[in-house]
Parts: sequence; structure tokens; C-alpha cells
Amino acid sequence: MTIAQQLKIKEFPFIIKDADGQEIYCEYSSGYWEKWEWTDGKVIRYEYSDGFWAKREWDGDKVIRYENSNGIIVDNRPKTDVQKAIELLTKEGLLTDGKILKS
Repeated sequence: MTIAQQLKIKEFPFIIKDADGQEIYCEYSSGYWEKWEWTDGKVIRYEYSDGFWAKREWDGDKVIRYENSNGIIVDNRPKTDVQKAIELLTKEGLLTDGKILKS
């Protein structure tokens, strides 16, 4: 049962906003709903009643990581020196499954 159904809402779209005025929930007469989570004025997570969801990680005004329920992951977070070294060794064929192949 949706929020609007529980509250016996008859006018749609039914919208809930947080204390900052950000829309956190919206439901339509069909029963389809969408909800959002916000931090510092930016959407960090959203979900739809059809099962789709997505998460974002922000650095200032730039999305540095995105992931969704379809398996899409875009990771632009800064890499540590160790991560950079592992990527380079793997690319050069010197490391596989965490094992150094040549010395």
C-alpha cells in the first residue's frame, strides 16, 4: 500500500517536501511513486516504484560516483597511489588476481 493510499489522498500528484523545501516523495493517481534523498541541496539517492534506484556521490558540484540498479557504475573518485600502481601493473600484464607474474 502506498503512502497516498494509506492517507486516503484523492488529489494527485501527492508531493511531500522536507524542511528545506526539497521534494522527497511524489505519488501519482496510478500508484506510481518516486522518492529522493538530499544532502546539501543535491540528490544523493532516488528510487522509483518500478524498482529502479540510483545513488550519487558528490564532490562540490561534481558527481564523482554514480551507481544504479541496472548495474551501471561510474567511479571518478580520485585514486590512491596504490590503486594507480595496481591498475598500471594489471594493464602491463604484470599482475593478475592480486599476484605478481613477473619480477
